[in-house]
Amino acid sequence: MSLWFWILLASVIAFATKFVGYLMPQAWLEHERVLRTANAVTIGLLAALVAMNALGDGTSLTADSRIGALVAAAVALIHRAPFLVVVLVGAIVAAGLRLLGFP
Repeated sequence: MSLWFWILLASVIAFATKFVGYLMPQAWLEHERVLRTANAVTIGLLAALVAMNALGDGTSLTADSRIGALVAAAVALIHRAPFLVVVLVGAIVAAGLRLLGFP
């Protein structure tokens, strides 16, 4: 089977999953357990994505300027900075650390 088959299959599955979500009764989606589960899964996936992007390098873990940028962005978030400021702080700190010689 070719790569295009798998791409089309994944697309059909993604569309079907989304479509089934639209068919669910509203009362089911507003149930407290469903809301808690959806929030927990979303937070967990976002945390995993951030961790992999900040610490991952292919198949190994690495420590570089991305960790400093993540810490600086977290500090900006704690101080309730707007999202654009958080992104800029992270980018500026990463650039500064790389300028200083950190990988």
